[in-house]
Amino acid sequence: MSNAYFNIQEPKNEPYNSYAPGTPERESLKKRLKELKSEVIEIPAIINGKEVRTENTSDVVMPHNHGHKLATLHQCGEKEVNMAIEAALEAQKKWAVMPWEERVAIFQKAADLVTGPWRDTMNASTMLGQSKTPQQAEIEAAGELADFLRFNAWYLAKIMNEQPYSPDGVWNRVEYRPLEGFIFAVSPFNFTAIAGNLPTSPAMCGNVVLWKPSTDSVYSNYFFMKLLKEAGLPDGVINFVPGRGAGVGDPVLNSEHFSGIHYTGSVPTFNHLWKTIGKNIDKYKTYPRVVGETGGKDFVFAHNSADIDELAIATLRAAYEYQGQKCSAASRMYVPESIWPGFREKFLGEVGKIKMGDVEDFTNFMGAVISRKAFDDITGYIDYAKEAEDAEIIAGGNYDDSVGFFVEPTVILTTNPKFKTMEEEIFGPVLTIYVYKDEKFDDALDLCDNTSPFALTGAIFAKDRYVIKKMSDRLRQTAGNFYINEKPTGAIVNQQPFGGARKSGTNDKAGSIINMLRWLSARAIKEVTVPPKDWRYPYMGEE
Repeated sequence: MSNAYFNIQEPKNEPYNSYAPGTPERESLKKRLKELKSEVIEIPAIINGKEVRTENTSDVVMPHNHGHKLATLHQCGEKEVNMAIEAALEAQKKWAVMPWEERVAIFQKAADLVTGPWRDTMNASTMLGQSKTPQQAEIEAAGELADFLRFNAWYLAKIMNEQPYSPDGVWNRVEYRPLEGFIFAVSPFNFTAIAGNLPTSPAMCGNVVLWKPSTDSVYSNYFFMKLLKEAGLPDGVINFVPGRGAGVGDPVLNSEHFSGIHYTGSVPTFNHLWKTIGKNIDKYKTYPRVVGETGGKDFVFAHNSADIDELAIATLRAAYEYQGQKCSAASRMYVPESIWPGFREKFLGEVGKIKMGDVEDFTNFMGAVISRKAFDDITGYIDYAKEAEDAEIIAGGNYDDSVGFFVEPTVILTTNPKFKTMEEEIFGPVLTIYVYKDEKFDDALDLCDNTSPFALTGAIFAKDRYVIKKMSDRLRQTAGNFYINEKPTGAIVNQQPFGGARKSGTNDKAGSIINMLRWLSARAIKEVTVPPKDWRYPYMGEE
């Protein structure tokens, strides 16, 4: 057996390919896109390493061309969930006691597969299944996913090295155990990287996992599951159980062996899961860890000292990259009256240049929104704004679902700082702007703080350093990820650990050591070299 201390070298963030015209990666990616489009695959559940097919199937289509079928999905129910729980608990017997460095080796290999021979597959499947541009796919389905795997391995090594003080005659040490039972990973549609991180970070710590991917991103998620198999992940450690809502969630949360949830998704679903956990608390063998990131109503707040050009470009990217379907996307904006005319001209001029369409056309900046439901929800907000007396649409506002679920980049101008689209999460390419009077700057800061129940990301723009300090202090609780003269999107692993508070989640910071600690249970051990042989203490002696 190994008898050395093992060190994980600090990683570097994965560099991104540009996919510019004439580059070899552009040609390679386009070839892979054609290959994937040319076939219709089956996506089964993967339980104990085996493919499991069910009678409950659905089609997986491209959001930007919903007439094109990519796959047939086999959805799980109670029977498959119970199979997965049994497989996970059996796998746990070996996985939990495997040395951490042996577990880490698997995920380091997985990272190299992501950025090496599987790069085109991860990017192409994300583009086709989630309607991402090559830029948006590259930065997360390749770059961020690999960063999660590499940096989490490094964080785990740092945790293992953290040991308590031992005075003379005592050897104190701490060992870090996985949780008893299994973890339930529930991933969202919008980031392949998040979908990959939610099950792998607990697994790296020695836990076994049931992974419920979003049915809207199951295409790329399935390829990642196959990649993990190639990397050497043992059967049953992560069980892939696609399905809808309660069909998977209820039997999972009803198991006495449930020990934690790693979640990214909507607030209503997270609230339901938490309530169900509370209702079932008496049956669990351990208090479950509840880790979740929900959503945001993310803001851009400008001071009159802001640079208009910088403000316009940052806001455009934050609001409309990936069709605004990022939990960090800019959705509400506060602009002072004095710079509004100049900003409006610059911003609307740039928004008017945005090209939208099939993501295989690399000249497009935007693709389609993810699904029929998303399209209906987003366009409902646009229609509401069209009829409102205290708001007007000053850019975009059109939509078309005949071929794909396309919604134009839309700008709403409102005179009501509590307008519906200033308060509610839309999760689409819709930005609402409120223009405040310069002398009401402090009141506008209060509005920014109090308008939304979320506190995920936010950005401020100003040149005056005293003002930057004031804004930062006043908006301290409004965002778990706060940006100064930068767009409120694009957090990078190990640079900006991601997560927010209030109704944005538990703020356990994916992409940091904080998150990894949530999947470990520490055992403190004290060993005395020369134990006492008399129970009496010195103070008990007679004068």
